[in-house]
Amino acid sequence: MPETHVEPCLFVIFGATGDLTRRKLLPALYRLGLQGKLGEQCHILGVSPIAGLDDGGFRAVARTALEAVKVETKNPLAKALDERLHYRSVGQGTADDFQALAKEIEALESKHGLPGNRVFYLALPPHVFPKAIAGLGGAGLNHNRGWTRLVVEKPFGRDLATARELNRLVHSQFEESQVYRIDHYLGKETVQNLLAFRFANPIFETLWNRDRIDNVQITVAEDLGIERRAGYYEQAGALRDMVQNHLSQLLCLVAMEVPTAFGAGAIRDEKVKVMKSVSPIKPSDLVLGQYNRGKINGGEVVGYRDESGVAPGSQAATFVSLKLEIANWRWQGVPFYLRTGKRLPRRVTQIVVAFRCAPVSVFRSSDLCNTHCNAVVITIQPDEGFDLHFDVKTPGQPITLQTQKLHFRYAEAFAPLADGYETLLLDVLMGDQTLFVRNDWVEASWRLYSPALENSPQVHSYTAGSWGPSAADGLLEKDGRQWFAP
Repeated sequence: MPETHVEPCLFVIFGATGDLTRRKLLPALYRLGLQGKLGEQCHILGVSPIAGLDDGGFRAVARTALEAVKVETKNPLAKALDERLHYRSVGQGTADDFQALAKEIEALESKHGLPGNRVFYLALPPHVFPKAIAGLGGAGLNHNRGWTRLVVEKPFGRDLATARELNRLVHSQFEESQVYRIDHYLGKETVQNLLAFRFANPIFETLWNRDRIDNVQITVAEDLGIERRAGYYEQAGALRDMVQNHLSQLLCLVAMEVPTAFGAGAIRDEKVKVMKSVSPIKPSDLVLGQYNRGKINGGEVVGYRDESGVAPGSQAATFVSLKLEIANWRWQGVPFYLRTGKRLPRRVTQIVVAFRCAPVSVFRSSDLCNTHCNAVVITIQPDEGFDLHFDVKTPGQPITLQTQKLHFRYAEAFAPLADGYETLLLDVLMGDQTLFVRNDWVEASWRLYSPALENSPQVHSYTAGSWGPSAADGLLEKDGRQWFAP
């Protein structure tokens, strides 16, 4: 692999004192610096409305955040990074405030000999995006003598109409080539390795179609509740929070055609084709759920409606299960089952590709093959790796089949994996958009899910610590299938 080279630049974080910056962005940037990947001329500028903070105060905030996640702060490289950490207030975010910020950015660049390359990272609540984007454009910060890149966190819109409006606003100030819509799931090594698994191994790619695959299951399970995010979750729900972005991105990586080249444009073209090929969701193929009181890891947990900030009669869904069908030659007739939820038994993200059983069983028990189909299981978290499930004969008589598996684990083969944000932030600095979401994909995804949001079915209850409402099992049972046990 060629060495990475980051050009001198200013990395500007809006929302510098927020949770995302402290938990993810600053640790990721410091780790990149400790690995020598930021070069010596990448400066970081924190921006927020707080007026009483200066460079020293922000560096103290950063040190506390880094120590909380066990990032080295006394290393000489870390101390050098401290000197490249700056802070400016944007006041109330008025046009004059952004003009003043632009002048301070230019002064900072002049002082440190920076060429004018800039990243603007919006670590902000979604409702603030329009104001920040308009402010950057109005102050002339959308273009410069160097390159300018805008990073936007999810969710990108609440439905098709708001996504289109946000895209329109972004494109009124920035070109699409400048925009990086970030989905941290795409920074995970196992997610990226899906491309290598499929396209570098013909043994699998030749089987990757409706002739050999019976169904695909994608599960993103969390054992946590809403974690003091009631204000957001009451408005979003699991479909907006997880399915429209994370699970749909995983779907596209599994289902996409072979790209013409391993480059951002070609890969993102194929992902858009997948989203445009998904058939409209039938009401009978969507199950929503909300957790009640139960037990997680042996401890009692409250139900969703008893969480702080949740309305007593809330109908927000904390669980979604759905069946999707892709109307193209490769996947016609192959169901894709997706599910995600909070307060499930454990935290796990996995993709199961279940292959068709033999058309005729040569063994005496006619149900042997039907209960032991071959499968590839891709685990994205927490134990990243791949498993190939296949049947073997157990010793002795009569003939009995038992499922065994070949497995690969990243932790056994490689050094500890980089955090997804490290990967994505480095890609932003390098100008690589491969792992970022394009505007037409966003709109195609919302076009699929907006009708389901407008005509939501009944929200079923489920016990915390279970795998969701029984109706989610029925979604597969009516097709003669069942969920693969995570």
